[in-house]
Amino acid sequence: MVKYNTKVLGFGDNVVDLYEHSHMMYPGGNCVNLCAYSKMFGVERAAYMGYFGSDDIAEFVISVLNELGIETVKCKQLVGENGWSKCTLRDGDRIFGDYNEGGVRGKTPYILDRFDLEYMKEFDFVHTGNYCYTESQLKVMKEAGIKISFDFSDDSSKEYYEKYAPYITYAFCSFDGDDEAAKEHLKFIHSLGPELVSLTRGSKGCIMYDGEQFYTQPATLIDNVVDTMGAGDSFLTSFMDCYIDQLKRGTDRQEAIRTSLKEASKFAAHVCTLNGAFGYGKPYED
Repeated sequence: MVKYNTKVLGFGDNVVDLYEHSHMMYPGGNCVNLCAYSKMFGVERAAYMGYFGSDDIAEFVISVLNELGIETVKCKQLVGENGWSKCTLRDGDRIFGDYNEGGVRGKTPYILDRFDLEYMKEFDFVHTGNYCYTESQLKVMKEAGIKISFDFSDDSSKEYYEKYAPYITYAFCSFDGDDEAAKEHLKFIHSLGPELVSLTRGSKGCIMYDGEQFYTQPATLIDNVVDTMGAGDSFLTSFMDCYIDQLKRGTDRQEAIRTSLKEASKFAAHVCTLNGAFGYGKPYED
């Protein structure tokens, strides 16, 4: 059932998370997670655009996307290995191990043509991130009038922010410092161009900055944490899905931010009760 009048497109990564302690594999990747969470959250339209490999794990991810009803008409399947990442759990926290740098996706640059850009403009925003190998296309996307949400990582350098943040509309990152350091980091990123900047800090919750004021959202604490895989992605997704919907309803921007942060905190807590990023596990053999 459609609950949010939002159309979302994830552009970039898909991987299979290989849980070595349980020999279960789960579909994942920042952009695939966004699409799956958006379907769970109840958006009008969710689509994924990216490259798949030609192996069994690629077919596994494709089958899950089809089962979820996620649009894949702009995907391509290339000969080679699909992306995978090995991980394990320790007291519910995911610990990453070896990975294959996106497989064939990491070796094949994206080049968006006019038809790709026209497709992207059908959506309220396009989400990508710094593990998606899409940085070379951010400028052309912005010039086409596409609103971009982007997930920066813990290891994004000052130079990386300065190079790519000017193309971003909604910037997301995580941060381990204290409140004052976090606010300075938010102001730095916002000064580069994004309209909204969000910084998540795990159990400390989230701080967001819109250039005028800071918004804080405590984490929704739960007792039955199963797996924190996808916690940040689910927060980002549900915030964006709700925020766009609120703006379309005519809600004041500041109120839309507050409402969406509350919804995002609750949804992210729920996702921590699932195995994998969003379930759909399958046994695998070495």
